Amino acid sequence: MKKNILIFLFIILQILMVNYTFAFAEGPKNYLKGKFYSTVEDHFLIATEKMDDNRFSKTVIVILENNKDEGAWGLVINKPIGSMPVALLIDASLSSSEEREELYKFHIPVFWGGPVEVKKIFVLHSSDYESVSTKNYGKISITQDYKILFDIAKNKGPKNSLVILGYSGWATGQLEGEMEKDDWILSDIDVSLIFEKESTSKWKKAYKNSFIKI
Repeated sequence: MKKNILIFLFIILQILMVNYTFAFAEGPKNYLKGKFYSTVEDHFLIATEKMDDNRFSKTVIVILENNKDEGAWGLVINKPIGSMPVALLIDASLSSSEEREELYKFHIPVFWGGPVEVKKIFVLHSSDYESVSTKNYGKISITQDYKILFDIAKNKGPKNSLVILGYSGWATGQLEGEMEKDDWILSDIDVSLIFEKESTSKWKKAYKNSFIKI
């Protein structure tokens, strides 16, 4: 009798091990353990279909900083506003009349970065360029002085760049609350996706690679 019980327990153990191995092998490739929003810095923040704020419908945001004391902020990368002359982005007092005439001839795509400080200019770019105001975030950087705009116009700027107006920001705990409601999901940052010329496909591609909430 005791031998039969041991054989039965052994069979059950084998079945459980097979099921565990299968589950492990077939598990999702993209996931974060624990609270999936515990760290959002250095990730794409992607709006889900549940997002009810039209401003953020199908947006992809590069989250650049996040901490418990100051909340989180980042830049939308897939909402082009249109193309405009570089001259309109640079204070007239910083260039001569001749330079300004040339800058009016050079048009550049401009993106909406979020609803906060919509007149503030951010240049999100590849890390091959550096100026006095450049802040590096790994494979990408942000520069906020006018020199980079002059350099872009003269083909002396970074290899890849997005000129962005405004940013997206959340107070402490606010973003986590929105993520609890499934308004947002995360994925790894894809630098090539950030600088793709076709903005309409960015959300779909980023969403496809998003983490699965567990």
